[in-house]
Amino acid sequence: MYRQGDILIMPVPEEEVPQAVRDLPPAPRDDRGRMVLALGEATGHAHAVAAPGELLRDSDPLVPDHLHLPSGGRLVHEEHAVISLPKGWFRVIRQREYVPGAVRVVAD
Repeated sequence: MYRQGDILIMPVPEEEVPQAVRDLPPAPRDDRGRMVLALGEATGHAHAVAAPGELLRDSDPLVPDHLHLPSGGRLVHEEHAVISLPKGWFRVIRQREYVPGAVRVVAD
């Protein structure tokens, strides 16, 4: 497992990636060509990967994203150390918090 701030990245064996996930369209890359896993709403800083691959994101923000890196990659953020990721599939989980009456993704 890998953690960078409020992002948890867990390796997933390829055979355990659901077909419904594989059928999702890849999330668009930002203007710097990065796959942004989470964007800081207050700071503009991003947990991002600039490597070949795809970020597959469900429309429900509480459902984990999936990241496919056929050659590996580096997870970067302006305030955290770089994390090298091996090739493979990963589940990307955003930290959540409880507020009265709801569960939501933590805002940076």
